[in-house]
Amino acid sequence: MKSSNLTSPETPLYRAVQQRMLEALARGEWGSGEVIPSEKRLCERFGVSIGTLRKALDGLVSNHILIRHQGLGTFVAAHDRPRQFFQFFNFAPHEGSRTYPEVKLLQFSRSSADRLISEKLRVKRGSELRKIRNLLLLDGRPAIVDNIALPASLFGELTETMIRDRPSTLYSLYAERFGVNIIRIDERVRANVASATHARLLNLTPGAPILEVRRMAFSFNDLPVEWRISRVDASRYEYVHRDA
Repeated sequence: MKSSNLTSPETPLYRAVQQRMLEALARGEWGSGEVIPSEKRLCERFGVSIGTLRKALDGLVSNHILIRHQGLGTFVAAHDRPRQFFQFFNFAPHEGSRTYPEVKLLQFSRSSADRLISEKLRVKRGSELRKIRNLLLLDGRPAIVDNIALPASLFGELTETMIRDRPSTLYSLYAERFGVNIIRIDERVRANVASATHARLLNLTPGAPILEVRRMAFSFNDLPVEWRISRVDASRYEYVHRDA
């Protein structure tokens, strides 16, 4: 493959290499947690210098898509490592640090996409979905209710048993069972009050203040794969975002 095929005059060569690598990742050429080919082989594949390739890899590493392990090589990021988990879990007690939550599955169901979800997931209105409702506990206390919508086109074989019996995180399940890697999220936070349902689940009084966090999760090539709304007990917990 010649470097002239990789780019246009407006596109830096290293960014074109990044795009080709993202396309390979999206095809499942290298799976979650797997080592990618050596720098020599990648240079030959893309027809670029080692400096250009390393600049492309540096960008993918800084965006948590790849991980370098000294002496072992460069790997596709996996969500069962603490650094990846806390890249996407952004809640903590007011006076504490982020810790692993205990997750309880409240409901798993099949549904169809309404206007909002169809826009968020870029699927047709009425398309089949898989929906998950989880209760997250921090230090044994109810802290967060997650409502998650997934397109059946990607997660049609997902079952309640898979969710309950997964050995690691939900994002790890996506990657290992369905080949869907979450590489970035877009979150918006707003103030709200607890409905009767969320107050009951979070042990709050209806109308108590909560945080409502709306998340879009994306895989390679900015493919939207998950729409999530989290309701958080604002009396004890806050939103915390920093580099993982």
